[in-house]
Amino acid sequence: MGEITHVGLAVPDLDQAMDWYCKVFGFYVLAGPFDFDAAEAEPDNMTQDLQGPEVQKMRNVHLMSLGGIGIELFEFQEPLFKGEIAFPHKGFFHICLIVDNLIETIERIVQHGGKQRSKIWKTSKTKPHYLVYTEDPFGNIVELYTRNTSDMYGGQ
Repeated sequence: MGEITHVGLAVPDLDQAMDWYCKVFGFYVLAGPFDFDAAEAEPDNMTQDLQGPEVQKMRNVHLMSLGGIGIELFEFQEPLFKGEIAFPHKGFFHICLIVDNLIETIERIVQHGGKQRSKIWKTSKTKPHYLVYTEDPFGNIVELYTRNTSDMYGGQ
């Protein structure tokens, strides 16, 4: 299997989300933002084929980290994003990012409208590896690791 190239997140305000992910985690805009309006699109179009024929208007953008992590943000305008929280343990329910400084990153998250959801947990008795659950201002869970998954859990 290849590597995961990006994660897609639905947000109610694309501009606000772009600003947040760039300020808090240092992502940059790789491509977009792109606008889709079904009234102006070809009948056979990629957006409705991928997202469903009910999507009439949306915006999206590809963000990239210096470490090669991609996030694609989607603002569904029609039908309107309702911000309803789905059952948190069905399907994909969080993304995980490795950060250099856990405390500083949590502080930036909170400073920019997000929140810390959990305590900081040490995952090993012998190694200084930590994780924490945080949340962006739109309700998406962003887990933070101090090392990659292999380092965090390998050899335990």
